[in-house]
Amino acid sequence: MADTTDALPHHDTLLDTSGLYCPEPIMLMHNKVRDMRSGQVLKVVATDPATTRDVPKFCQFLGHELIQQSELADSYVYFIRLA
Repeated sequence: MADTTDALPHHDTLLDTSGLYCPEPIMLMHNKVRDMRSGQVLKVVATDPATTRDVPKFCQFLGHELIQQSELADSYVYFIRLA
């Protein structure tokens, strides 16, 4: 897992949870991954600092791969490969 944005991974779907707070970003992620296939990559943009804790735990619990996690200005960006 890299912490830079030099080479952003390809993503199949974007989920922008900007302005939402826990637990909404994680709830929306659960809904979004149901519509995706194994191996696809979800890009999540969030503004809630709690996502820095919640997204890695979400991935670990469900077996998804957190490819990249970055902080850009007031946003947090995650790339997740679905299990």
